[in-house]
Amino acid sequence: MISWLIFANSWLFGLMYIDKKKASKRQWRIPERTLLILGILGGAFGGLFGMIVFRHKTKHTYFYWIYGSMITIWLGFIFRFYN
Repeated sequence: MISWLIFANSWLFGLMYIDKKKASKRQWRIPERTLLILGILGGAFGGLFGMIVFRHKTKHTYFYWIYGSMITIWLGFIFRFYN
C-alpha cells in the first residue's frame, strides 16, 4: 500500500507541474477529471502539494475539498492497516 501511495503522489505532483506548464503555453491540458481521480486513488497529498508549489488550480475550491478529504481518508486507512 505504501509503495502505491508514493507512486500515486509522485505521479500527481508531476502531472500538476506538466499541466501548469501547458496552461502557461496555452497547449492541450490534462483533464481535471484525471487529476481528481488520481487524487481519490491515493495521490491527494502530491496533488495538494503540487497545487501549492506550482500555484496551480488554486482558485478551484473543490480541489482543496476533495484532496483534503482524501488525505484524511487515506491517513485513516494507513493508520488502520498498520495498527
